[in-house]
Amino acid sequence: MTTSNVADQTTLQDPTKQYPRPKFEEQSQEAPGLAKKMNPKPDHGEETYKGSGRLAGRKAIITGADSGIGRAVAIAFAREGADIVLNYLPSEEEDAKEVISLIEQAGRKAIPIAGDLSEEKFCNRLVEDAVHQLGGLDILVNVAGRQEAEEDISKLTTQQFEMTYKTNVFGLFWLCKAALAHLQAGATIVNTASIQAYQPSPTLLDYASTKAAIVAFTKGLAKQVASKGIRVNAVAPGPIWTPLQPSGGQPTEKLPEFGAKTPLGRPGQPAELAPIYVLLASQESSYVTGETYGVTGGNMLP
Repeated sequence: MTTSNVADQTTLQDPTKQYPRPKFEEQSQEAPGLAKKMNPKPDHGEETYKGSGRLAGRKAIITGADSGIGRAVAIAFAREGADIVLNYLPSEEEDAKEVISLIEQAGRKAIPIAGDLSEEKFCNRLVEDAVHQLGGLDILVNVAGRQEAEEDISKLTTQQFEMTYKTNVFGLFWLCKAALAHLQAGATIVNTASIQAYQPSPTLLDYASTKAAIVAFTKGLAKQVASKGIRVNAVAPGPIWTPLQPSGGQPTEKLPEFGAKTPLGRPGQPAELAPIYVLLASQESSYVTGETYGVTGGNMLP
C-alpha cells in the first residue's frame, strides 16, 4: 500500500478516499521510528505539495523535521521560499538526509542540527546556531514530541512521565524563550498541540496532558507578545499516520484500525497539515493569534 498515486492538493477529490484507509497491517519499530519502514509510507508532500512563494526569504527553525508532520512542514516551507534549520534526534539521521535533499532541490538552505530537546542547553544552542547560520530568525515551529502508550497508570513510570514533559513542554518553553530574544515584529511561533488535549485517550495520560499544557501556553504567550507584533498559534492534529504511531505511540494491535473512527474514516497524512502551518507562519494570517487549529478528520475540537 503506497501513497504514490495521490493527486496534488489542488485537484478536487473525495477526502474519504484521498489516502489509504484502514485496515492496515500490524507493524512496530523501535522508537523514534523511521517513515521509510512504514506501510503504507506516509505522504509528507514529496510529490504533492506545490509552493507559491508565501514564505519567500523567511528564516525558520522546525523541530522534528526528519519525519511525520515536521518533515511535511519543512518540505512545504522550502517550496514556499523559506530557509530552514532542521532539528531531529541523531538516530533519525537517515530520514533527515532525505528532507535535506528535498529542501535543497527547492533551492533553499537546509541546516541540520541534531540534538535532544529535553536538554535546556541544547535548546539554547539550537536557537543561537540557527540565528547565526540563517542570519536571523522569523519563524519557530515546534513539532517534535514524545508519545508512548501505557494502558495502566500503575505502569506509567516517573521517568516516562518526566521525559514526556521535558520533551513536549519544557523543550517548547526553552525554545520559545530563546527565540523571542531574536524575533522581530511580524515573526511567528507555531506550536503543535493535539486533539488529545481535548479528548484524551486512556493510554496517553502523560502525552495528552502535555498537549493540554501546550494549548494553554500558546494562548498565554500569544497575549504576552501581541503588543510586540509577534503572533503565536497552535495546530491540533487528530490521528496522523507518522512513525510516532508504530514506535510506541499506539498499542500494536490498534494500528490496523488507526483513524477508522474519524468521520472521514481514515488517519490523516502529514501533507494534509502542512498548509495550515504555512498559513499560520505567513502574513495571510496576520489577524490570527492565540488560536488552536484542529486538523482532525472530523473529530471536532470544543
